Amino acid sequence: MEQRAQQHQQQIQQRQQIVQQRQRETLTRQSSERQSRIDRMQQRVQQLQSQKPEGVRAQRAQERTLQTQNRLLQREQGMQQRDQARLQRLGPESTTVGRAATAAAVQAAERGRFAERFREQAPAQAQAALTTRQSGWAPRQAWRHRHPAVFVAWLGPVFWPYAYSDIFNYTFWSYGYEPGYWAYAYDDFVDTVFWGGDGPYSAYASTNPYDYPQAGGGSRARPRASVSPQTLQQLCGTPDKGVTAWPLADIAKAVRPAPEQRALLDELKTAAANAAGVFKDSCAETYALTPPGRLRAMMNRISATLEAVKIVRPALENFYNSLSDEQQASFNALGPNVGEHPPQQQANVEGCGDPKSGLTQLPIQRIEAVLHPAGKQKEALDRLSEATAKGVEGLQAACPNDVPLTPVGRLEAMQHRLEAMLTAAKLVEPALDEFYATLSSEQKARFNTLQQVAGP
Repeated sequence: MEQRAQQHQQQIQQRQQIVQQRQRETLTRQSSERQSRIDRMQQRVQQLQSQKPEGVRAQRAQERTLQTQNRLLQREQGMQQRDQARLQRLGPESTTVGRAATAAAVQAAERGRFAERFREQAPAQAQAALTTRQSGWAPRQAWRHRHPAVFVAWLGPVFWPYAYSDIFNYTFWSYGYEPGYWAYAYDDFVDTVFWGGDGPYSAYASTNPYDYPQAGGGSRARPRASVSPQTLQQLCGTPDKGVTAWPLADIAKAVRPAPEQRALLDELKTAAANAAGVFKDSCAETYALTPPGRLRAMMNRISATLEAVKIVRPALENFYNSLSDEQQASFNALGPNVGEHPPQQQANVEGCGDPKSGLTQLPIQRIEAVLHPAGKQKEALDRLSEATAKGVEGLQAACPNDVPLTPVGRLEAMQHRLEAMLTAAKLVEPALDEFYATLSSEQKARFNTLQQVAGP
């Protein structure tokens, strides 16, 4: 009796697996066909954007046509996104052997990364970071709840949503951030290009707390949730509400500026407002579903952040240099009572020189296993591998030997790191575009949803 029940259960499971496999095949075919349409529509949009019609009437006609094409493109991308989400929900076939292989692959993927030591040595901190992400707290909100601020890679279609407040709050209140802040930033920067199916992009892009990466590594890949226009407007139009991201009142209270110093502080306030302005056009309104698209979305935000730093840095240096030694000491002491002391921050730079196989070798290996490139495709992939390795080397070189003790020093370090990220992106971009262009529609669809860990 019991044996018959087990056989019946096995038959049910087999039928379910057959149905799921057919669903996977159908969705994969649909995704491939839709990707071909998206590619054609994107080319049409680019052609329209490159045209320069003469006359007001012709320009208006072009604008209407471009708006129509963009709406159609967004609809196709939305349907593609839903298909990919359904594929993720179906998941890989689950077996005991498969689960063991997957677990081993996950561990291999976590090795050779900037944040490797933080996942291994700081489970409590990983849990605190998870809490911060799940709660959707911006840096200051995290501090008020006595949790370290963490790097949030994506919110909806926006890369690095808190870039403005992160950069400048880190400048003044570095102890309010988790020690591995920049390590996670570097990892997510590289991961986002390659992992469309189960990487940080699909996880951080969701506003559902339970979709965020789990403490200690790994993530629950679920469909991306939409982000309200109000949220995007706040992040882009008024990043952390503009100058309120700056502790100007705290600075004035700490250093008690003289009249001439007060004038320099006012100039710093103006520079902060101007820096906030450069973010208004750096947010995307739609998801970038392709690796080249995700890379360009990141480059746009990093460029805007770097420009903001360059606007603010001279004003900050002028003000800081006008202070007496005692005033500078008071300025340096600003910060929330979160975390411990600078030595804890030293862990941020340890291991930067170690090989980063999880970032450089693993993506190329997965691409080869999933796409089976040959001939010119393989040659283009080799060039992409070389460019990625050089980009990561640049990120490693940008790791400081220690954490600067002054706001001016920290902002300078931020600029060097942003420049390294942008340089890495510019190295990877042409190689990625070249490789992507060699792929068939089916291969593109698979690359767009590439997963770090193969299913059993």
